[in-house]
Amino acid sequence: MPPCSDTRAAPGDRPALAAAAPAAPGAPSPRWSRRRREALAGYAFVAPDLLGLLVFVGLPMVLAIGVSLFSVDGFGGYTFAGLDNFRQMAGDTQLWQSVKVTLTYVVTFVPIGFVVSLGLALLVRDHFPGVGLVRTLFFLPHVISLVVVGVIWQFLLADKQGAVPALLRPAGLGDVSFLGNPALALGSLVVISIWFLMGYQMLILLGGLKDIPKEYEEAARVDGASSWQRFRHVIWPLLRPTSFFVLVNSTVGAVTGLQAFDLVYVLTKGGPANSTSTVVFYIYQQAFTFNNYGYAAALTTVVVAFLVVATGLMFGLTRGGRFDAG
Repeated sequence: MPPCSDTRAAPGDRPALAAAAPAAPGAPSPRWSRRRREALAGYAFVAPDLLGLLVFVGLPMVLAIGVSLFSVDGFGGYTFAGLDNFRQMAGDTQLWQSVKVTLTYVVTFVPIGFVVSLGLALLVRDHFPGVGLVRTLFFLPHVISLVVVGVIWQFLLADKQGAVPALLRPAGLGDVSFLGNPALALGSLVVISIWFLMGYQMLILLGGLKDIPKEYEEAARVDGASSWQRFRHVIWPLLRPTSFFVLVNSTVGAVTGLQAFDLVYVLTKGGPANSTSTVVFYIYQQAFTFNNYGYAAALTTVVVAFLVVATGLMFGLTRGGRFDAG
Protein backbone atom coordinates (compact mmCIF):
# COMPACT_ATOMS: atom_id res chain seq x y z
CA MET A 1 0.00 0.00 0.00
CA PRO A 2 1.66 3.24 -1.06
CA PRO A 3 2.35 5.71 1.65
CA CYS A 4 -0.16 8.52 2.06
CA SER A 5 1.21 11.87 0.89
CA ASP A 6 1.01 14.70 3.39
CA THR A 7 -1.27 17.35 1.87
CA ARG A 8 -0.70 19.85 4.66
CA ALA A 9 1.15 22.95 3.51
CA ALA A 10 4.32 24.01 5.14
CA PRO A 11 4.08 26.98 7.47
CA GLY A 12 5.99 29.16 4.98
CA ASP A 13 3.48 28.37 2.21
CA ARG A 14 0.36 29.52 4.07
CA PRO A 15 0.59 33.25 3.06
CA ALA A 16 0.97 32.26 -0.58
CA LEU A 17 -2.02 29.96 -0.37
CA ALA A 18 -4.05 32.62 1.38
CA ALA A 19 -3.13 35.20 -1.28
CA ALA A 20 -4.09 32.80 -4.03
CA ALA A 21 -7.45 32.05 -2.47
CA PRO A 22 -10.32 33.65 -4.41
CA ALA A 23 -12.25 36.52 -2.84
CA ALA A 24 -15.60 35.75 -1.32
CA PRO A 25 -18.54 36.20 -3.69
CA GLY A 26 -19.96 39.74 -3.51
CA ALA A 27 -17.00 41.23 -1.63
CA PRO A 28 -15.74 44.57 -3.07
CA SER A 29 -12.40 44.44 -4.82
CA PRO A 30 -9.48 46.20 -3.10
CA ARG A 31 -9.13 48.47 -6.17
CA TRP A 32 -12.73 49.69 -5.92
CA SER A 33 -12.40 50.20 -2.16
CA ARG A 34 -9.31 52.35 -2.65
CA ARG A 35 -11.04 54.47 -5.28
CA ARG A 36 -14.02 54.90 -3.00
CA ARG A 37 -11.78 56.01 -0.15
CA GLU A 38 -9.99 58.51 -2.39
CA ALA A 39 -13.31 59.86 -3.64
CA LEU A 40 -14.61 60.26 -0.11
CA ALA A 41 -11.41 62.04 0.91
CA GLY A 42 -11.77 64.41 -2.03
CA TYR A 43 -15.39 65.17 -1.17
CA ALA A 44 -14.38 65.77 2.45
CA PHE A 45 -11.80 68.37 1.39
CA VAL A 46 -14.25 70.10 -0.96
CA ALA A 47 -17.17 70.00 1.48
CA PRO A 48 -16.23 73.11 3.56
CA ASP A 49 -15.90 75.33 0.47
CA LEU A 50 -19.04 73.87 -1.07
CA LEU A 51 -20.97 74.40 2.15
CA GLY A 52 -19.71 77.98 2.35
CA LEU A 53 -20.80 78.67 -1.23
CA LEU A 54 -24.24 77.22 -0.62
CA VAL A 55 -24.80 79.07 2.67
CA PHE A 56 -23.22 82.44 1.89
CA VAL A 57 -23.77 82.67 -1.90
CA GLY A 58 -26.40 80.20 -3.10
CA LEU A 59 -28.96 80.70 -0.33
CA PRO A 60 -28.78 84.54 -0.37
CA MET A 61 -29.19 84.51 -4.16
CA VAL A 62 -32.29 82.33 -3.91
CA LEU A 63 -33.72 84.63 -1.24
CA ALA A 64 -32.87 87.71 -3.35
CA ILE A 65 -34.75 86.25 -6.32
CA GLY A 66 -37.73 85.62 -4.08
CA VAL A 67 -37.67 89.11 -2.53
CA SER A 68 -37.35 90.71 -5.99
CA LEU A 69 -40.91 89.60 -6.73
CA PHE A 70 -42.32 91.57 -3.78
CA SER A 71 -42.71 95.17 -2.78
CA VAL A 72 -41.15 95.53 0.67
CA ASP A 73 -41.87 98.61 2.75
CA GLY A 74 -38.99 98.22 5.20
CA PHE A 75 -41.26 97.43 8.16
CA GLY A 76 -41.85 93.76 7.41
CA GLY A 77 -44.70 94.27 4.97
CA TYR A 78 -44.53 92.21 1.77
CA THR A 79 -46.83 92.78 -1.21
CA PHE A 80 -46.54 90.59 -4.26
CA ALA A 81 -45.45 92.75 -7.21
CA GLY A 82 -44.54 90.18 -9.85
CA LEU A 83 -42.10 91.65 -12.35
CA ASP A 84 -42.83 95.28 -11.50
CA ASN A 85 -39.43 95.74 -9.88
CA PHE A 86 -37.73 94.59 -13.06
CA ARG A 87 -39.88 96.83 -15.24
CA GLN A 88 -39.00 99.82 -13.07
CA MET A 89 -35.35 99.55 -14.15
CA ALA A 90 -36.07 100.70 -17.71
CA GLY A 91 -37.17 104.18 -16.59
CA ASP A 92 -34.71 104.63 -13.71
CA THR A 93 -32.34 107.36 -14.92
CA GLN A 94 -30.22 107.19 -11.79
CA LEU A 95 -29.70 103.48 -12.36
CA TRP A 96 -28.42 104.07 -15.87
CA GLN A 97 -26.14 106.81 -14.56
CA SER A 98 -24.72 104.25 -12.11
CA VAL A 99 -24.31 101.74 -14.94
CA LYS A 100 -22.39 104.34 -16.94
CA VAL A 101 -20.14 105.10 -13.96
CA THR A 102 -19.52 101.38 -13.39
CA LEU A 103 -18.64 100.73 -17.04
CA THR A 104 -16.27 103.71 -17.06
CA TYR A 105 -14.66 102.41 -13.88
CA VAL A 106 -14.27 98.91 -15.34
CA VAL A 107 -12.78 99.94 -18.71
CA THR A 108 -10.22 102.16 -16.99
CA PHE A 109 -9.33 100.21 -13.86
CA VAL A 110 -9.08 96.71 -15.36
CA PRO A 111 -6.62 97.32 -18.24
CA ILE A 112 -4.49 99.93 -16.46
CA GLY A 113 -4.31 97.84 -13.30
CA PHE A 114 -3.34 94.76 -15.32
CA VAL A 115 -0.54 96.58 -17.18
CA VAL A 116 0.84 98.05 -13.96
CA SER A 117 0.69 94.69 -12.15
CA LEU A 118 2.33 92.86 -15.05
CA GLY A 119 5.10 95.46 -15.18
CA LEU A 120 5.74 95.04 -11.45
CA ALA A 121 5.75 91.23 -11.81
CA LEU A 122 8.34 91.46 -14.60
CA LEU A 123 10.36 93.89 -12.48
CA VAL A 124 10.60 91.60 -9.44
CA ARG A 125 10.71 88.28 -11.31
CA ASP A 126 14.49 87.90 -11.30
CA HIS A 127 16.52 87.79 -8.12
CA PHE A 128 18.42 90.87 -7.01
CA PRO A 129 19.46 92.17 -3.59
CA GLY A 130 16.39 93.19 -1.63
CA VAL A 131 13.87 91.65 -4.05
CA GLY A 132 11.90 90.16 -1.14
CA LEU A 133 11.56 93.57 0.50
CA VAL A 134 10.45 95.17 -2.78
CA ARG A 135 7.77 92.51 -3.29
CA THR A 136 6.57 93.01 0.27
CA LEU A 137 6.31 96.78 -0.17
CA PHE A 138 4.28 96.36 -3.35
CA PHE A 139 1.94 93.87 -1.68
CA LEU A 140 1.62 95.78 1.61
CA PRO A 141 -1.33 98.03 0.58
CA HIS A 142 -3.49 94.95 -0.08
CA VAL A 143 -3.09 93.87 3.55
CA ILE A 144 -4.77 97.04 4.82
CA SER A 145 -8.55 97.16 5.20
CA LEU A 146 -10.28 99.06 2.40
CA VAL A 147 -12.04 101.26 4.94
CA VAL A 148 -8.67 102.25 6.39
CA VAL A 149 -7.36 102.81 2.86
CA GLY A 150 -10.30 105.12 2.18
CA VAL A 151 -9.69 107.11 5.37
CA ILE A 152 -5.98 107.44 4.58
CA TRP A 153 -6.59 108.68 1.06
CA GLN A 154 -9.34 111.01 2.25
CA PHE A 155 -6.75 112.60 4.52
CA LEU A 156 -4.15 112.74 1.74
CA LEU A 157 -6.55 114.27 -0.82
CA ALA A 158 -8.37 116.69 1.48
CA ASP A 159 -9.01 120.01 -0.28
CA LYS A 160 -6.16 122.53 0.29
CA GLN A 161 -5.08 120.76 3.48
CA GLY A 162 -4.17 117.29 2.30
CA ALA A 163 -0.65 116.06 1.64
CA VAL A 164 -1.21 115.71 -2.12
CA PRO A 165 -2.49 119.30 -2.66
CA ALA A 166 0.43 120.53 -0.54
CA LEU A 167 2.91 118.72 -2.78
CA LEU A 168 1.23 120.07 -5.91
CA ARG A 169 0.99 123.65 -4.65
CA PRO A 170 4.40 124.70 -6.06
CA ALA A 171 3.13 123.62 -9.49
CA GLY A 172 0.00 125.75 -9.11
CA LEU A 173 -2.30 122.75 -8.49
CA GLY A 174 -2.80 123.17 -4.77
CA ASP A 175 -6.45 124.21 -5.15
CA VAL A 176 -7.46 121.15 -7.20
CA SER A 177 -10.28 119.19 -5.53
CA PHE A 178 -9.67 115.53 -6.37
CA LEU A 179 -12.75 114.23 -4.56
CA GLY A 180 -15.02 117.26 -4.94
CA ASN A 181 -14.69 117.73 -8.69
CA PRO A 182 -17.00 115.46 -10.74
CA ALA A 183 -14.40 115.32 -13.50
CA LEU A 184 -11.66 114.04 -11.15
CA ALA A 185 -13.47 112.02 -8.46
CA LEU A 186 -13.89 108.82 -10.48
CA GLY A 187 -10.32 109.01 -11.78
CA SER A 188 -9.09 109.35 -8.20
CA LEU A 189 -11.02 106.19 -7.28
CA VAL A 190 -9.40 104.35 -10.19
CA VAL A 191 -5.90 105.39 -9.07
CA ILE A 192 -6.56 104.37 -5.46
CA SER A 193 -8.02 101.01 -6.57
CA ILE A 194 -4.94 100.30 -8.69
CA TRP A 195 -2.65 101.23 -5.81
CA PHE A 196 -4.58 98.89 -3.52
CA LEU A 197 -4.77 95.84 -5.83
CA MET A 198 -1.55 96.02 -7.85
CA GLY A 199 0.43 93.99 -5.30
CA TYR A 200 -2.13 91.19 -5.21
CA GLN A 201 -2.31 90.94 -8.99
CA MET A 202 1.47 91.19 -9.16
CA LEU A 203 1.89 88.08 -7.01
CA ILE A 204 -0.53 86.08 -9.16
CA LEU A 205 1.25 87.10 -12.37
CA LEU A 206 4.60 86.48 -10.72
CA GLY A 207 3.52 82.91 -10.00
CA GLY A 208 2.60 82.47 -13.66
CA LEU A 209 5.97 83.89 -14.75
CA LYS A 210 7.81 81.53 -12.41
CA ASP A 211 6.09 78.55 -14.07
CA ILE A 212 7.56 79.45 -17.50
CA PRO A 213 10.73 77.40 -18.06
CA LYS A 214 13.83 79.55 -18.38
CA GLU A 215 15.07 77.33 -21.20
CA TYR A 216 12.49 78.82 -23.57
CA GLU A 217 13.73 82.35 -23.04
CA GLU A 218 17.35 81.27 -23.21
CA ALA A 219 16.73 79.55 -26.54
CA ALA A 220 15.04 82.67 -27.90
CA ARG A 221 17.93 84.82 -26.66
CA VAL A 222 20.45 82.54 -28.37
CA ASP A 223 18.44 82.87 -31.59
CA GLY A 224 18.85 86.64 -31.37
CA ALA A 225 15.36 87.61 -30.14
CA SER A 226 15.08 90.99 -28.46
CA SER A 227 13.48 91.56 -25.06
CA TRP A 228 10.18 92.57 -26.69
CA GLN A 229 10.24 89.57 -29.03
CA ARG A 230 10.89 87.21 -26.12
CA PHE A 231 7.98 88.71 -24.22
CA ARG A 232 5.61 88.66 -27.20
CA HIS A 233 6.41 85.20 -28.56
CA VAL A 234 7.50 83.28 -25.43
CA ILE A 235 6.29 84.86 -22.18
CA TRP A 236 2.89 86.22 -23.22
CA PRO A 237 1.50 83.03 -24.87
CA LEU A 238 2.47 80.95 -21.82
CA LEU A 239 1.10 83.57 -19.43
CA ARG A 240 -2.34 83.77 -21.04
CA PRO A 241 -4.20 81.47 -18.58
CA THR A 242 -2.87 83.43 -15.59
CA SER A 243 -3.61 86.74 -17.31
CA PHE A 244 -7.12 85.57 -18.08
CA PHE A 245 -7.74 84.76 -14.42
CA VAL A 246 -6.46 88.17 -13.32
CA LEU A 247 -8.62 89.98 -15.89
CA VAL A 248 -11.78 88.06 -15.00
CA ASN A 249 -11.15 88.46 -11.28
CA SER A 250 -10.50 92.19 -11.57
CA THR A 251 -13.54 92.69 -13.82
CA VAL A 252 -15.89 90.98 -11.38
CA GLY A 253 -14.28 92.89 -8.52
CA ALA A 254 -14.69 96.20 -10.33
CA VAL A 255 -18.43 95.56 -10.71
CA THR A 256 -19.34 93.98 -7.38
CA GLY A 257 -16.10 93.94 -5.36
CA LEU A 258 -15.30 95.78 -2.17
CA GLN A 259 -13.39 98.53 -3.95
CA ALA A 260 -16.56 99.35 -5.89
CA PHE A 261 -18.43 100.02 -2.63
CA ASP A 262 -16.09 100.57 0.32
CA LEU A 263 -13.99 103.24 -1.35
CA VAL A 264 -17.06 104.98 -2.75
CA TYR A 265 -18.81 104.93 0.62
CA VAL A 266 -15.83 106.22 2.58
CA LEU A 267 -14.47 108.77 0.08
CA THR A 268 -17.39 110.27 -1.83
CA LYS A 269 -20.75 108.72 -0.80
CA GLY A 270 -21.47 108.46 -4.53
CA GLY A 271 -20.85 112.14 -5.20
CA PRO A 272 -20.18 114.71 -6.30
CA ALA A 273 -23.29 114.89 -8.52
CA ASN A 274 -23.49 111.05 -8.56
CA SER A 275 -20.22 110.93 -10.54
CA THR A 276 -18.94 108.00 -8.44
CA SER A 277 -22.23 106.19 -7.75
CA THR A 278 -21.52 102.63 -8.88
CA VAL A 279 -24.22 100.00 -9.34
CA VAL A 280 -23.31 98.31 -6.06
CA PHE A 281 -23.51 101.60 -4.19
CA TYR A 282 -26.85 102.39 -5.83
CA ILE A 283 -28.20 98.99 -4.73
CA TYR A 284 -27.05 99.79 -1.19
CA GLN A 285 -28.87 103.12 -1.32
CA GLN A 286 -32.10 101.51 -2.52
CA ALA A 287 -31.98 98.90 0.25
CA PHE A 288 -30.69 100.76 3.31
CA THR A 289 -31.42 104.42 2.55
CA PHE A 290 -34.83 104.20 0.85
CA ASN A 291 -35.90 100.81 2.34
CA ASN A 292 -36.78 99.61 -1.17
CA TYR A 293 -35.62 96.05 -0.58
CA GLY A 294 -37.62 94.48 -3.39
CA TYR A 295 -36.14 96.78 -6.01
CA ALA A 296 -32.64 96.32 -4.56
CA ALA A 297 -33.06 92.53 -4.73
CA ALA A 298 -34.18 92.79 -8.36
CA LEU A 299 -31.11 94.90 -9.20
CA THR A 300 -28.86 92.39 -7.46
CA THR A 301 -30.41 89.51 -9.42
CA VAL A 302 -29.85 91.26 -12.74
CA VAL A 303 -26.24 92.19 -11.92
CA VAL A 304 -25.34 88.65 -10.83
CA ALA A 305 -27.04 87.14 -13.88
CA PHE A 306 -25.12 89.53 -16.14
CA LEU A 307 -21.81 88.61 -14.52
CA VAL A 308 -22.52 84.88 -14.78
CA VAL A 309 -23.36 85.16 -18.49
CA ALA A 310 -20.41 87.45 -19.25
CA THR A 311 -17.94 85.24 -17.39
CA GLY A 312 -19.32 82.12 -19.06
CA LEU A 313 -18.93 83.71 -22.49
CA MET A 314 -15.36 84.74 -21.70
CA PHE A 315 -14.50 81.21 -20.62
CA GLY A 316 -16.25 79.69 -23.64
CA LEU A 317 -14.69 81.98 -26.23
CA THR A 318 -11.13 81.80 -24.88
CA ARG A 319 -11.12 78.36 -23.23
CA GLY A 320 -9.87 79.89 -20.00
CA GLY A 321 -7.23 82.00 -21.73
CA ARG A 322 -6.00 79.24 -24.04
CA PHE A 323 -6.69 80.86 -27.39
CA ASP A 324 -4.50 78.41 -29.33
CA ALA A 325 -5.56 74.87 -30.13
CA GLY A 326 -2.66 73.44 -28.11
